[in-house]
Amino acid sequence: MLFTRYPEPGRTKTRLIPQLGAMGAAAVQRQMTEYVLGQVQVAAQQLPLAVEVHFAGGNGEQMQAWLGVAGVYYPQAQGGLGDRLIAAFSQSFDQGRPGAIAIGSDCPALTARHLGMAIEALHQVDVVLGPATDGGYYLIGLRQLNRALFAAIDWGTDRVLEQTLAAAKAQGLSVELLPPLTDIDRPEDLPQWEAIVGGSG
Repeated sequence: MLFTRYPEPGRTKTRLIPQLGAMGAAAVQRQMTEYVLGQVQVAAQQLPLAVEVHFAGGNGEQMQAWLGVAGVYYPQAQGGLGDRLIAAFSQSFDQGRPGAIAIGSDCPALTARHLGMAIEALHQVDVVLGPATDGGYYLIGLRQLNRALFAAIDWGTDRVLEQTLAAAKAQGLSVELLPPLTDIDRPEDLPQWEAIVGGSG
């Protein structure tokens, strides 16, 4: 489940606007989503993955025109990030899937290898998390929905991973951590994105 936003200038990657301008920030959002989705599509050729794009902003027609037949498109639920994750996981498990993984579009260092590691981990543990270097996480995978993992989380702060791990421990859930990666959220993160883009040719 790839969480992203339609790249409308002024409404996406707002923390990058002071440096890049509204158009530039939206362009980075568009490019990163396309890049991360490309990594997911590579993984889907090798792994048992059904790809879903959960979007905010825009509509299904705009998303399809932008990303093509990349998977199934779903508008994100209303509410905070926790509410939207609960809704997405609930929908996935209602379809009878044995596990589900949610990622964002702002961690271009994520590769098919990380997704493979997450799937492998879910054969052994209840929860897999990809720690982000800012104290959040770039990936969360579950074998079944546990709403406590998304309750009382200070989203957007450096305590998200810590609070999620505490919630998992309180629920008696087993957890595996993937290698830490960097989200591209702030101007100081941009060199990492530029290095990835440059390295990919």
